[in-house]
Amino acid sequence: MRILIAEDDPLLADGLTRSLRQSGYAVDCVGNGTEADSALAAGEFDLLILDLGLPRMNGFEVLKRLRGRGRETPVLILTALDGVQDRVRGLDLGADDYLGKPFALEELEARVRALTRRGFSGASSVLSHGPLKYDQVGKVASINDQKLDCSARELALLEFLMQRAGRMVSKEQLVDHLCEWGEEVSTNAIEVYIHRLRKKLEEGGVEIATARGLGYCLEKPNVKN
Repeated sequence: MRILIAEDDPLLADGLTRSLRQSGYAVDCVGNGTEADSALAAGEFDLLILDLGLPRMNGFEVLKRLRGRGRETPVLILTALDGVQDRVRGLDLGADDYLGKPFALEELEARVRALTRRGFSGASSVLSHGPLKYDQVGKVASINDQKLDCSARELALLEFLMQRAGRMVSKEQLVDHLCEWGEEVSTNAIEVYIHRLRKKLEEGGVEIATARGLGYCLEKPNVKN
C-alpha cells in the first residue's frame, strides 16, 4: 500500500516514514502544501497523512482540492490545532480521521491500518480468499493454516490482489501502489514477483490469472469434490 505524508516537521516526517516503511508500506513524503497538491494530482495513493499547518498551501486547501478532483483517497489529518472548529472543518472538507499532536506511533499505525483496509475488507484485519488468508496487522499469509514464506514485496503484492480479488489489476497499477518515488521497479520485476507468488499459491488451489495486455487477477479458489 502506498502512503503520502504531507508534514513540514522534518523530524516527525522522518520518524513516520521510517515507522511505516518498517510496517511494509511504500511511503513518499513532501514538506509543503504545494508539493502535496501536485503529488496528489499526478498519482494515486492509498492514504494521505496530512498536516493542516503546511507552508505554501495549508492542509485545508490541499484536502479541498483533492476532493474537488473527485478523489476518494482516505485522509488522516495530523495537527497541533486542537480547536473543535478546526476538527469540524477538516471532517466537513472530507477527512476520514483526525489525530492531534503529540500522538503515539502505535495509535497512528492502528488508524492507518483501519483506513487502508476500509472499502476493501470492512472491519476485519484478516483478508480471506478460500483457503488463503492474510493478516494485515501481523503481515502473515497462510494457506490451509500453513504459513507462507514470502518476502515483504510479495506480501504487499498479495495484499493488493486480495483486496481486489476478482478484478483485473494492471502491472502499472502494481508499480504505482507498491513503489515509492525513485524506486526503480520495472514491470518486468512485477512479473518476477507474480511468478514467485503464483508458485506458492498453486498448491493450495489459489490461482493468479494473467490476461495479456491487461494484467493479473486473483481468481476464485478451486473447489475440489
